[in-house]
Amino acid sequence: MNQTESSGESNVPIPGTLIWYYMICPRQVWLMAHQLNPDEDNPDLGYGRFLQREAYRREKKEVSLDRSKMDFLDRVHGEMIVVEVKKSSRAIESNRLQLAHYLLTLEENGIYVKGELRFPDERKRETVILDDQLRQHVLSVRAAVRRIMVDENPPAPQKTKWCRSCAYAFFCWA
Repeated sequence: MNQTESSGESNVPIPGTLIWYYMICPRQVWLMAHQLNPDEDNPDLGYGRFLQREAYRREKKEVSLDRSKMDFLDRVHGEMIVVEVKKSSRAIESNRLQLAHYLLTLEENGIYVKGELRFPDERKRETVILDDQLRQHVLSVRAAVRRIMVDENPPAPQKTKWCRSCAYAFFCWA
C-alpha cells in the first residue's frame, strides 16, 4: 500500500477501466467517475461491446473483484492466467496497465497469477507479469486516479490522438 492509499484519501476500489482511461485521457477518468456517460452511439463503443460478447465465446466471461471486471480466466500450460481481450494494440500501454492493475488487485487478495492481453483482430497475444517496476507504476497511477476522482472539477481538455474517436468528445469540444 502506498502513502496515498494508506493516508485514507480514498479506500474505494478503482475499476480497471479508470486505469485504462487515465493513460488515454485523465478527463475521461473524471467524467466516468462522476457517472457522466459517453455517447452510446459511438461506433468504437459498439464494436468493443460486440468483441466482448463474441470473442472467446466459450470462455467464462467477466470475473469481478473490487469493482473491476476482468474478461476471463484461462489455463495455459497448467497455469491460471487473467485474460483481457482488446480490439487493438494501439493503446498497448493502457492495456498493459489495466491488466497489471487486475494482477495487483488479485495479488492484494492473495492470488498470484500472470496476465495475457489478447487482440483477436490482430491475432496477437502478450504476456504481462507483475514485476516490482510495473507494480510501482500501477500504485502511482491508482493514486493519480484517486486524486482526479475526488476533484471538484474535471481536468481541462487536452487534444490528443485519441480525441478523434472518443465517445466523450462532446464533453470537451462541443
